[in-house]
Amino acid sequence: MHVPDGFINAPVSAAAGVVAAGAIAVSLRGARRELDERTAPLAGLVAAFIFAVQMLNFPVAAGTSGHLLGGALAAILVGPYTGVLCVSVVLLMQGILFADGGLTALGVNITDMAIVTILVSYALFRGLVKVLPQGRRSVTAAAFVSALVSVPAAALAFTFLYALGGTTDVSIGKVATAMIGVHVLIGIGEAAITALTVGAVIAVRPDLVYGARGLRQPLKLRVDGELVDAPAPAVPVAARASHRKVWITGLVTSLVLAGFVSFYASASPDGLEKVATDKGLDKKVEEHAAADSPLADYGVKDVSDARISGGLAGVIGVGVTVVAGTGVFWAVRRRRTADASAGSVPEGV
Repeated sequence: MHVPDGFINAPVSAAAGVVAAGAIAVSLRGARRELDERTAPLAGLVAAFIFAVQMLNFPVAAGTSGHLLGGALAAILVGPYTGVLCVSVVLLMQGILFADGGLTALGVNITDMAIVTILVSYALFRGLVKVLPQGRRSVTAAAFVSALVSVPAAALAFTFLYALGGTTDVSIGKVATAMIGVHVLIGIGEAAITALTVGAVIAVRPDLVYGARGLRQPLKLRVDGELVDAPAPAVPVAARASHRKVWITGLVTSLVLAGFVSFYASASPDGLEKVATDKGLDKKVEEHAAADSPLADYGVKDVSDARISGGLAGVIGVGVTVVAGTGVFWAVRRRRTADASAGSVPEGV
């Protein structure tokens, strides 16, 4: 659902850019509360994983494909504020290096794919985990439903932006019907990927899933015929000391997906591209400012073998995204530590 330059006019694109900048500023502050010893090392990895999985377009209908948006996944794994930053880093890397998503439309894409998806999905996720029985299966089920709903919500948000600033004269009703219809189908794929990923992390390290914190039911022991709460078990030293195994596994998975599996992704246009072609939304699309990038269109320039070219581009993208994301979250985490130190008052003062 990457919006190219020329779909939305300059005033609305600029307004979306202001909204996106404000949301990122708020998220930078909010992420300081979310990034702790568990989430901080994983946030950059989550961004890289979303980048990798977004390269895996899956077929959803005749001549149409879809790909992960990632807002729900990021919010559930590392928190909503950090999630906005994760998806924003991915979109920035894609726009600058791979000519995917317009640069003047970057604010539109962040508003649509990061802000809207996370606001909708995380609000729904929190509501579901409150009413469902506490447990890992409920978290996974809530992740599935919230991710499913987030995709047509993003499609609806795009339709709204197009109604405000679309550059072609197309019936908004037709745009809304086509966008929401195809993105409901894409949402099923989004939901499956999100639920599988969240479920896999919960199975290994439930403490690393931000959205699952505080949801475990206390263990009960029967004492003198009555059920009482059992003492909380000590956290294993290995689990407290390092998340290295999970981090390495996630990074290797991302590299394999982007560097190898992506070659077998569907070549059909995604939902937005298909609707744009069918309804004539792309009549005024502009050439991407980074069209001459050595990595444009997810291939390495001057590498003739398509498999090697795409694989190298995917590996480079994962590497750049994990470095950029880790740098951002390390800086935010360091700022939180500095603020905490500055806020402490020495004894006797």
